[in-house]
Amino acid sequence: TNPGFTVRITQAGLDYACQQAMSMLEKELAKLKLPDISGDSRAGRVGKVHYELSRLSLRDFHLPYSRITPISNVGLQISISNAFTELGGDWRVKFLFVRDHGSFNLKVENIYIKVSLMLGSDASGKPTVSISDCRTRISNVRVVFSGKLGWLYNLFHKAIESRFRKTLEDKVCDIVEKSGHRELQEYVRTFPVTARIDTKTGIDYSLVAPPRAITQFLDVDLKGEFYSLAHRSTVPFSPVPLAFPSDHERMVYFGASNYFFNTACIAYHKAGELVFEITEDMVPKDAGFKLETSIFSGFIPQLEQMYPNMPMKFRLSAPTAPLLTIAPGGISLIPTVDAQAYAILPNSSLAPLFLLSLVRNVSAVINVKSGHIVGSLDVGRIRLSLKNSAVGTFQVRTLQSLMNILTSNTLLPRLNARLGEGFPLPLPEGIQLSKILVKFYQ
Repeated sequence: TNPGFTVRITQAGLDYACQQAMSMLEKELAKLKLPDISGDSRAGRVGKVHYELSRLSLRDFHLPYSRITPISNVGLQISISNAFTELGGDWRVKFLFVRDHGSFNLKVENIYIKVSLMLGSDASGKPTVSISDCRTRISNVRVVFSGKLGWLYNLFHKAIESRFRKTLEDKVCDIVEKSGHRELQEYVRTFPVTARIDTKTGIDYSLVAPPRAITQFLDVDLKGEFYSLAHRSTVPFSPVPLAFPSDHERMVYFGASNYFFNTACIAYHKAGELVFEITEDMVPKDAGFKLETSIFSGFIPQLEQMYPNMPMKFRLSAPTAPLLTIAPGGISLIPTVDAQAYAILPNSSLAPLFLLSLVRNVSAVINVKSGHIVGSLDVGRIRLSLKNSAVGTFQVRTLQSLMNILTSNTLLPRLNARLGEGFPLPLPEGIQLSKILVKFYQ
């Protein structure tokens, strides 16, 4: 299935994510607990040296150089180089009739870690991530013992350095795998598969396929479909292929096709949200007229005769969901709106007067604020036609100015207020966007 919404994380975005991950991993590795070490080391023909190391304490763990690389059709690979750590502890040794003890300091340098991440998606459409491989190699381990018997330490320090190297290599990958599974998987679970917008509609952001790693990119294809909470039905058209522009200087790109926006139109139409009423109290004070039958007396005389000086209201509704078009020049649509005029009788019941069809060119401006897609509409002149009338026929062009005022000054502000609240982007927890640029493409 083609996505209605796509997210592309570029190498710059992956590098930033890697920096955050390394900061977390450093803290986890700094908590590393090493077991006491003991053993025997042969000292030539003179016998064995028995050593014990205890109360091992890691002081810190530094990961100064890291790189994350997309591996096509596989996932991501993180390479960490020149990492280093330092730890201390107590030592005790027995050799023939000599016994000694003290403290030691161990420096571990040139640590290389390579981690492979496998990306996928679960049955609900949430992304998944797992560590498929971890390898650690330590090139340099140096132990420094306190004390005066230097010749004695030389009898067993190589054995200890070898033991430390093997223990640390195993422990580092163990922590990487446990931390990665816990932290990464928990974090990707915060990705919103669905986003409830209001009491009537939501957005489906479930993955239509596992994330795709491509050279310098990570692409995540989402359904990108609005739906009615009361009754979800199949959209009568399919999303078209969506391609990103060639530039990739920013960390993340979001691509929304006309499918994404048009399913919003369908969802709100099905939910009955594209119905608006214009009454007297909504007419601006400076409009210069009251919404009552007397203002039509000049061009619909029979209306004033049948319902003299009665208040009126218009009920505006879209007979079909309006569909928009995205092009390099922006977003445009030509909605058709039915405007039913009523007279409000003294007993508050409604008398239908006439039904107009309104067609208007509308352009939309789109922006992103606080993780939400927001917008506003601008309208052109209205075109009217009379669909039916209970007060006789009349020239609809005489209503042109009045309907322009009513729709521009009452309906448009309500629509723009709702669009100003916006619709949430699919952002995992803690992500904020900056330096946002919105562009339109065919």
